[in-house]
Amino acid sequence: MTIATRLDTATALLRPAGASLRRFGTGVANVVRPAARVVWRIVGPVLRVITGAGWVVLGLGALAIVLSLVFDWQEFTFLGFVLLASVVVAAFFLVGRSSYGVLIELNPRRVVVGERAMGRMVVTNTGARRLAPTRMELPVGKGVAEFQLPAMTPKQEEEELFQVPTNRRAVIVAGPVESIRGDQLGLLRRAVKWADAVDLFVHPRTVRLASSAAGLVRDLEGQVSSKITNNDLAFHALRPYVPGDDRRYVHWRTSARIGQLMVRQFQETRRSQIIVVQPTGAQFFAGEDEFELAVSAAASIASQIIRDGTQLDVVSEAGPWRTRTVTSMLDSSSRLEYGHTGGFTTLRDLVRERTKRLPAPSVVVTVGGSKLSPGDIRSVQTLFGSDTTHLGVTAELGAQPRLGSVAGMTMLTVGRLEDLPGLFRGLSS
Repeated sequence: MTIATRLDTATALLRPAGASLRRFGTGVANVVRPAARVVWRIVGPVLRVITGAGWVVLGLGALAIVLSLVFDWQEFTFLGFVLLASVVVAAFFLVGRSSYGVLIELNPRRVVVGERAMGRMVVTNTGARRLAPTRMELPVGKGVAEFQLPAMTPKQEEEELFQVPTNRRAVIVAGPVESIRGDQLGLLRRAVKWADAVDLFVHPRTVRLASSAAGLVRDLEGQVSSKITNNDLAFHALRPYVPGDDRRYVHWRTSARIGQLMVRQFQETRRSQIIVVQPTGAQFFAGEDEFELAVSAAASIASQIIRDGTQLDVVSEAGPWRTRTVTSMLDSSSRLEYGHTGGFTTLRDLVRERTKRLPAPSVVVTVGGSKLSPGDIRSVQTLFGSDTTHLGVTAELGAQPRLGSVAGMTMLTVGRLEDLPGLFRGLSS
C-alpha cells in the first residue's frame, strides 16, 4: 500500500471524528453561552466598579498571599492582607443611594465656529434626606468637566456653569451627567447617570450670496428644456392641427390668414432642481483646513438656494443632508467627518449612488478641494442629461479667486470664503 493510499484512508477515518467534534463543540457553546450571559449579568456590575488601579492592587495582594504560602514569608502575608483589606475598605465608600435631579442647558444650542457657547448644569436634591458631598462628571465632546458638589439638604439646588469650546465645526455632545462614588485612592468607582446628553451644533462659517443662487436659476417657472410638448408655458412654434389636439391652443389669427388650423407648440419646462455634491474623502483635499473651507462654501451656496425657495438636495458619503430649512441644512453640515469615504472609491460612484432616487437636476454643483481634478467633476457630467448645468467649486487655501471654464463646465476657485460672493456675482453677469 502506497503512502498516498494510507493518507487517504486515514483522512477518511478521521473525517467523521472531526465532524462529531465540531457538533459537540457547537452543542457545548449553545449551552455555555446563555449561562455565561446570565452570570455576566450578575457579576458584570460588580466587576465594573473595580478600576485599573483596583485590579493592580487585587493582583498584587493575591500574588503576595501565594508567595507567603509557598515560601512561608510572613512579610508577604502582611503585605497581601493589607492590599486586600484596602480594597474591602474602599468598598464601603460605594455604599449609599443618591437622589439627584439634574438639568443641562446649553445657550445657545447652535453657534458658528468661534462663537462663545455657555452651558449650565443645575443639580437638585430631590430626596428627603441630606446628601453627602459628591463629584459630578460631565463629558463635553472629547473632554470631561468635573464639579465638586457640597453636602446638599433636601430641595437644595446647586448651579455650575461651563464653557464649550467651539473652535472646530462639529456636533458636540454634552452629557450624560454622572455622579461618582469611590475611595480617595481610586481603587473602586461607581458612576450613576442622571441626565440625557444634549447636542451643541457648531455650524460652519457661511457668507451671503446674491439672490437666486447668483444666477444659477434665472426663471421663476422652471428651466426650459429642449423637449417639445403640446402643453406648457414657453412658446416654441406653430404646427398644423391634428385630430386630438386641444382647441385651446389653436392660433386663430394665423389659421384665418393661411386657411389652415394651426396650434401652438411649447418647450417643456421643469421645476428648478439643484444638487450640491460635497465629498468628504481625504483624497479630494490637501488637508483638513481645506476641507473646512469647502464645507463652508457648500453651506453658503445651499443656504442661499434654500432662501430662494429652489428645490435642493445636498449629498455626501454619509448620505443626503436635511434641506427643509437653512438651520436643518447647517445641522447636517456639522455632522460631516473629514476622511469618511462611505465605501466609495470615486466621485462618480458617490454621485451615482446618492442621486439615483432624486429628481433629474437642472444644476449640479460639485464642491471639493485642490486634489479634486476637473476629470473627477467631468465624470459626474456623464450621469446626467445634456440639459443639466454643471458647476465646479474648488477650495484651495490661499489661492487667488478664479472663474473659468473647462470642457463646457464652469469652474470656480476659492482661496478664502470671502471670495465666494464676488465669484458668484461674476458668474451671474
